[in-house]
Amino acid sequence: MSTITVTTWSLEQTSPADLLPAAAPEGDVRVLRAEVPSPEFSRFLYASVGGDIRWTDRLPWTYARWEEHLGRPGVETWVAYDRGTPAGYVELEAQDAGAVEIVYFGLLPAFRGRRIGGHLLSYGTARAWDLAERWPGLAPTERVWLHTCSLDGEHAMANYRRRGFRLFDTKVEQEPGAAAPGPWPGA
Repeated sequence: MSTITVTTWSLEQTSPADLLPAAAPEGDVRVLRAEVPSPEFSRFLYASVGGDIRWTDRLPWTYARWEEHLGRPGVETWVAYDRGTPAGYVELEAQDAGAVEIVYFGLLPAFRGRRIGGHLLSYGTARAWDLAERWPGLAPTERVWLHTCSLDGEHAMANYRRRGFRLFDTKVEQEPGAAAPGPWPGA
C-alpha cells in the first residue's frame, strides 16, 4: 500500500482577546447548538464534512460509542445552517486544566467558499471560551486549541490564523494513501 506525507499543525489561543472574529456572511446563516446528543446527526455531520478530506477515525464508531462521546460533560456540537440546511459544524471538547479543543470543524463541500467558515469558526471559538458557563463543574477556559493538516481544505490554515490562532507544534508523518471515503459508502 502506498503512503502519503501528512503535515499536522497545532494552533492555540490563550486568551479570549486573541479571537479575531470574522464578519457574519450575508443571507440567513445561523449557528445553533445541537443540545440533544444525536449519534445519527453527529455521524452525518462528520461523514459529510470530512468525507472528501479523509476523516476516517470515527467511521467505525458504534452507535453506543457515539452516544458515550456526545454525552460527556463539555462536549458540544455547534451547527451552521444556511436557510435551514446544515452547512457545517464545530465540535468542542473540554479537557484537563481549562483547555478546550476544537476537535472537528468544517463545512459540507457545497457550502465552502461562501464566507460561512470564518463566521462558524469565530462563533465556535467564542463558545469554547465560555464553555464552562454552560457546564457547572468545568474549569474556566484558559486555552482553546485545534489541529489541522495538509489534507484539510486549502483555506483552513489561513482561516485559523485570521481568527487569531497561533502555531505551537508541527508534525510530519507518513499515513496510508487510501482514497478519501466520501460522505457515504460508494461515494
